[in-house]
Amino acid sequence: MKQTLRRTPTFLTSLGDLFPHLSLAWILTVSTPAETLEQQTIYCSKHGHFLQDATILDAQRYAPSRLVDILHVRLHVTPDFEARTVEGSTEITFQPISQKVEHLSLDAVDLDIRNITSNLRVDHWHVSDRQLFIYFEEPLATDQEVTLKIEHHAEPQKGMYFRTPSMGYKEGEAHLFTQGEPREARHWFPCFDAPNEKFTSEITCLLPEGMVALSNGRLIQSGPDAETKLTSFTWLQDKPHVNYLISLVAGPFVKMEDTYKEIPMAFWTLPSEKDQAIHSFRHTKAMMAFFEETIGVPYPWDKYDQVCVNDFVAGGMENTSLTSLTDRTLFTADTENLRSSQGLVAHELAHQWFGDLVTCKDWSHLWLNEGFATYYDALFEEHLHGRDAFLYQMYQNARGFIGKHSDATPMVDRTFTDPMQQFGYRAYPKGSWILHMLRSQLGDTLYHACIQAYLERYAYQNAVTENLSAVIEEKSGRSFDRFFDQYVYHGGHPSLGLRYQWDGKHRLAKISIQQKQSISEKVLLFDVAVKLRFRYGDQTVDHEIRVDQENEDFYVSLPQAPTQVRFDPDYTLLAHVDFQKPNPLWLAQLEDNSDMMGRLMAVEALKNQKSKAILSALTKRLQEDPFHGVRIEAAKALGHMHTPDALSALLNSVHQTDARVRLAVHSGISSYYHPSALESAKATLEEESNPLIIQQVIRAMGDYGNEEIPSILLAQLEKPSYHNTIAENAIQAMRTQDNPVFIMPILEGLIQAEGQFTTRGLASALTTLGFLARHQEDRSIVRSFLAGKLNHPKKAVQTAAMRALEQLQDPRSIPILRNWVHGDPEDERFKAAQKAITSLNKQIEAPQALQRLRNQVDTMEKNYRSLKERMETLQDQWDTMEASKDLDQSPQKEDVPES
Repeated sequence: MKQTLRRTPTFLTSLGDLFPHLSLAWILTVSTPAETLEQQTIYCSKHGHFLQDATILDAQRYAPSRLVDILHVRLHVTPDFEARTVEGSTEITFQPISQKVEHLSLDAVDLDIRNITSNLRVDHWHVSDRQLFIYFEEPLATDQEVTLKIEHHAEPQKGMYFRTPSMGYKEGEAHLFTQGEPREARHWFPCFDAPNEKFTSEITCLLPEGMVALSNGRLIQSGPDAETKLTSFTWLQDKPHVNYLISLVAGPFVKMEDTYKEIPMAFWTLPSEKDQAIHSFRHTKAMMAFFEETIGVPYPWDKYDQVCVNDFVAGGMENTSLTSLTDRTLFTADTENLRSSQGLVAHELAHQWFGDLVTCKDWSHLWLNEGFATYYDALFEEHLHGRDAFLYQMYQNARGFIGKHSDATPMVDRTFTDPMQQFGYRAYPKGSWILHMLRSQLGDTLYHACIQAYLERYAYQNAVTENLSAVIEEKSGRSFDRFFDQYVYHGGHPSLGLRYQWDGKHRLAKISIQQKQSISEKVLLFDVAVKLRFRYGDQTVDHEIRVDQENEDFYVSLPQAPTQVRFDPDYTLLAHVDFQKPNPLWLAQLEDNSDMMGRLMAVEALKNQKSKAILSALTKRLQEDPFHGVRIEAAKALGHMHTPDALSALLNSVHQTDARVRLAVHSGISSYYHPSALESAKATLEEESNPLIIQQVIRAMGDYGNEEIPSILLAQLEKPSYHNTIAENAIQAMRTQDNPVFIMPILEGLIQAEGQFTTRGLASALTTLGFLARHQEDRSIVRSFLAGKLNHPKKAVQTAAMRALEQLQDPRSIPILRNWVHGDPEDERFKAAQKAITSLNKQIEAPQALQRLRNQVDTMEKNYRSLKERMETLQDQWDTMEASKDLDQSPQKEDVPES
């Protein structure tokens, strides 16, 4: 599964976290119970909390026991698009593996089980909130093949997703899709919902006329169903795969077709998007040929189809022979080379071998799926665009987490509480780097031979990391225990501080290396081999060193002082490297057109300095470097420098012919708040035709307070664009402006053209509207509009409306929001409503607290006055007493006797 769409530069609006929160349930188990159903019920009622915490977490972290072998699963389903429900049956054929079993438990969440039949007598069955328990009259023997037929009905909240006009989607394009990974299939049919069981499968789907059903394998039947008057489609997947790869997509899809050898390929889209399909589909055939040749294993399935659906829950999903893709991967030709589906399509196609043919046994080994798919995407980039393009992609993969994460969690980890926690940088980019280091150490020929042997040995089976390492050791004769222990079974990566010095007297180059990562039981002191490269005159000298101490010095004898000193020049080591060396060495490295990675590293090292020599060198790279990636990084560096001369260099480079570099230049300019930057932005709006660059410039204009900006942004609000993305970015700029003049235009635009926005764009516009109106004395119109969106058919829009009401800061929204805090606590709408109410209550509490403070001050003032009066009274009394005392003690006139 692909989490994000790549090829979009990091300074574009991110596609964000495309994965939703996935709640999990306990997986299918089979037991040989000594307890009766009554005893089990009593035990569960007494110890239910313990069971939920312990067994469910264990099931997530470890592969469950397989006491039966599932042989075949057959689904027969009829979706109701208006009610958004699915009616059907599931037939499961299985056989006990090693011992008799008395009952079977299947994963089933919120399923209405109507009936169960079997070729062996079922005694009884019952359901819990997570499972379906089926009890047989007689224990099942190991040689018995059993087929259960379970009739069920569901209104799935996960696993199967409807997209209909009543939900805010286009008329005539109602469709549905399923998503199984990691554990969602249980929401629409009862199943063994874990990755360590493989079986063949079959799906029959009944649909209204004009729709087509797509699924795994090959289509073996289609035509009218006499009983229902619907159209029936039956797909057979006759090679075993895991439950989470079962897929059903249904709707009025249209297709482009091609073939590779004897393998049919198709790219399906909704009718309204068919004109964009060619841009995303064009490299698939070349990818298929490359992967077959490079991997050494023929494509293992009957066909390869790809289908784009509305608001897919991820970037893509590698369902066996039928990949689901987000419609956000589609793009128009005017985006030039800024948009491409190449990375996403290559990633998902590589999964057909890595993840589908061979599947990780449990989620702790997820990197065997995702790391391989990420790396083979990069290998196709190397095949298509050359070694420098490949290294730049690996550089971007590493930069996404190197130096940013102090996470000590190992790649193979069992401490997670939700399998989705595994779908992060450790499985994807770090996983790709594990393979890159293995390839670098083994060499291309031996590496590919090892991977071919791994796939052939575990084809249509599960694998764990130990299986891969064992094959590599067997084929190479080398021990990789330390390698996997350091990088896979422990966390982190080397963080290396390097310092270079030249000893002219002894003609010695000294390289001091310090391992700076926090060393613990979770993160080791690394032991790695790496290359040093020295250049002097026209000579190049390489030295292999082994870094295995916390602090080490390495000395290399050279005939003269080198003009270049490189660490890991071939870019084969996953590490964060901080190399301290004199600027002349960096500048020489920056000028070396034979070493793209050296130039990239030099740009990164010099971007924090602001001398004229460095500015001139970076400007030259921006304007003349032969590789677009170096030009992009030079533009970023000039934006980072933030000097008048750096801005001038960027302004003089706005007419780059490569759109990727042109966008980087405009992004760099946008980091400056300067009149010339604003003038450049206005000129770009007049001259530029690439919508992605226009969007970048529009967002940047939001920073300026000039009188003309509102009218410019309002004009962009009405400018037509694919998926209304220019208007969406104009609204983002309006939020930055924080000007109430935009409130009514946004409100009117949403009322008149809501359907032109993507779900994401509409959600963003709603929160902006609430934000802009938060200080208005009368917020009733905006509040009423946002409250109406709480009943929008799209959940994502409902959630956005709640967040918008929170930002509106109007406590009168609280009663409306209270209706949403009685649902599923895991529902994003519940969380958003709860958060909004808490925030709005503080708006009420703040004035109340201020009033309480005022009352306290008034009371204190009264007390003070009272105390002052008492003190004055006491003072008067004291003065009186003192005066009286003085009078009593004064001398008295003596009596004089008369003479």
